[in-house]
Amino acid sequence: MKSESLPLTLRDTLENHQVQIYFGAVVLGALAALLISGTTALESGINPTLAFMLFVTFLQVPLAELRVALARFRFLGVLLLTNFVVMPVLVGVLVQFLPPDPMVRLGVLLVLLAPCIDYVVTFSHLGRADARLLLAATPALLIVQMLLLPVYLSVFLGPEAGSLINAGPFVHAFVWLIAVPLVLAVLVQFWSDRSVAGARASTVLGLLPVPATALVLFVVVAAVVPQLGSALDVTFRVLPIYVAYAVVAPLAGWGMSKLFRLDAPAGRAVAFSAATRNSLVVLPLAFAVPGAVPILPAIIVTQTLIELLSQLAYIRLAPKFGSNTASSKT
Repeated sequence: MKSESLPLTLRDTLENHQVQIYFGAVVLGALAALLISGTTALESGINPTLAFMLFVTFLQVPLAELRVALARFRFLGVLLLTNFVVMPVLVGVLVQFLPPDPMVRLGVLLVLLAPCIDYVVTFSHLGRADARLLLAATPALLIVQMLLLPVYLSVFLGPEAGSLINAGPFVHAFVWLIAVPLVLAVLVQFWSDRSVAGARASTVLGLLPVPATALVLFVVVAAVVPQLGSALDVTFRVLPIYVAYAVVAPLAGWGMSKLFRLDAPAGRAVAFSAATRNSLVVLPLAFAVPGAVPILPAIIVTQTLIELLSQLAYIRLAPKFGSNTASSKT
């Protein structure tokens, strides 16, 4: 019994200390960037580590639960409405306080218009949200953001958007960061159901979401910090925007869940999704923009750091949101 419970205990320990682990990875990445030359070469490792992180994330919810979660049409509708209607309105207000530089605005728009599809699952679990609903919705969230992000950029940036971003990186991100990891996760689940070796492999992989996310953060910070240069001034100018978003977004998400009478765990999931952005996944898209370095990576990594700090508050405050008595069966 002890040997069987050890992986569960280790997994709980990792999840309960994930914020500290992530900040440790950020600090180590920064130190590596400052003390070791050539860490910018790690940029080529961002996509593979992201893909692995998403693979072990997708592996966490059984296929049967995914089918149940996808049947929650009301939740999915509220989630999409919050992320792709309410949040763009909020972002549209916030960007008015930014300098008119299109590159600065592009960085903020790129990260704040894209809902998270990775570590939001584990953070929402710690905040007593229905994490399986978020996990089931991740493919839909990425597909919709790929379709709508160019539209939103055109609206907010005007004609300059066409010269700054194209659809190619979005298609590449969907194939390699969502489709391939999701298919592999499904195959591992089938293997786990039919083989003792598969079950053991699945158990081991179940320990890796937090370490995999920490690895991504380390690689991103180590690759980006040496390229920041003169972009530090820009990061201070976007900080108030990110802080304002971190305060307003979860409240707006919770308000939407109350408006549509979702139950408390589902409502918390919407609040977490509204507040947590796709910074790690959009970073490769930013690198594809001509002249992106150092401004876009600096802007996106800054949002990641503010978001991680915000999660400390979210996971403590979210369980106090609402009760479990409301109904959300449809």
